[in-house]
Amino acid sequence: PDQLTVHADRGSSMTSKPVAFLLADLGIIQSHSRPRVSNDNPYSESQFKTMKYRPDFPGRFDSIEEARAHCRKFFQYYNHGHRHSGLGLLTPSAVHHGQAEAVHAARGTVLDSAYAAHPERFVRRPPVPPGLPRPAWINPPENIPTQQDSDTEQETR
Repeated sequence: PDQLTVHADRGSSMTSKPVAFLLADLGIIQSHSRPRVSNDNPYSESQFKTMKYRPDFPGRFDSIEEARAHCRKFFQYYNHGHRHSGLGLLTPSAVHHGQAEAVHAARGTVLDSAYAAHPERFVRRPPVPPGLPRPAWINPPENIPTQQDSDTEQETR
């Protein structure tokens, strides 16, 4: 519990001797993804990219306290304010707490009203809210339908 560990993919910078020696000198253990396995860390990699590309990301932290404070602020925003395209423009919190269907229905009602009031604004078809998220897995349990299964079914039609 009191051992600091750095986990990383097997990129050249994180597997280099200078980094290995530095971490060893600092008493930090290295942990790496499995060789030739590209899907060990997709969710953490994606979230880290989201954090790095935010305008308020400092690029460098002067202390662990500063890094922790930034992460607390970021995760609060990410879970309760960030409307994710992969979640039908819902927040992770709304999906986690079972509010997705109610929000989707309310959006549908608003869009139906907008279309009824001004159909000329919608050239191609009546508007619909973004689709609701479906389960996604790195290693899915057997007999559980996933987003990938639905996509495959649609491609074969």
